Amino acid sequence: MKTTTELSCACGQVRLEVEGTSIVNAGCCCNSCRAAGARLQALPSAPPILGPNGDTRFVLYRKDRIRFVQGAAKLKEFRLTPESKTRRVVATCCNTPVFLEFQNGHWLSLYGCLWPAGRLPALEMRTMTMDLPAGTVLPDDVPNASRQSVSFVLKLLGAWMAMGFRSPKIAVNGELHV
Repeated sequence: MKTTTELSCACGQVRLEVEGTSIVNAGCCCNSCRAAGARLQALPSAPPILGPNGDTRFVLYRKDRIRFVQGAAKLKEFRLTPESKTRRVVATCCNTPVFLEFQNGHWLSLYGCLWPAGRLPALEMRTMTMDLPAGTVLPDDVPNASRQSVSFVLKLLGAWMAMGFRSPKIAVNGELHV
């Protein structure tokens, strides 16, 4: 029997359900996530996004295991540049970031702030630590990969194979200019 986890934005107007277990639970330290996190968490009423070491917590799920049950019309995408291959999608009712999506990706990286306090799945790894400023000291509680680790890529590949190499499209309601 598969478990369903209910998540929502900070004000509860956008609700989603995720089925089963995540692909991986990671902290991304890349320049793009840190730049986007700083801009998004500066929006009015937005929750904190960047952790104490500058990482952004994500819980990655297959797209076919995520269902928006309320408020999808409030989702807007933000791109760092018009050419960006990634988009970050925000619930505009309360400026809660909901997910990051790679162009043609088969998964969504759900922002850790969607989970209620104390329920965020445990961190398994940090990625892209090479982008952190010189002198940044990370705890050794989980692997700190300079890029995406082999295990990270293999987990994504395994999920894509299980989906029959499909990449469902996720519609949003326009753009957010930050």
